[in-house]
Amino acid sequence: MFTNRRIERHQLPYFLRVFNSVTDKPIGFLGNVSADGLMLISQLPVMIGAQFSLRLKIPDSDGCQQVIDLSASCLWCHEDATPLHYDAGFSLHQAPPEYAQLVEALKQYFSFQPLPASA
Repeated sequence: MFTNRRIERHQLPYFLRVFNSVTDKPIGFLGNVSADGLMLISQLPVMIGAQFSLRLKIPDSDGCQQVIDLSASCLWCHEDATPLHYDAGFSLHQAPPEYAQLVEALKQYFSFQPLPASA
């Protein structure tokens, strides 16, 4: 397992669903993200070394959905602490700019922000 990360990952348990972009069927939930990869939480183990076509459906403020399609390789997979769930780590191949925007938006959303100074 990788112990030295270049970019900090941010936890997103059960926040966003991940789909197979070929079949558009759900395959799990986004566990965490970084600029170079993501972790999937699923009910089935994922084949290590396999290439996957993934899809994220991001809700917009106007009620529509933004779709982000990703090509990724599974680097590792192991049983989660939750029974009958598995964690799988993916390395992304040429993620679109929308994915980088999602990572930054989620980083802001899930980070503690300092309170504004009182005037």
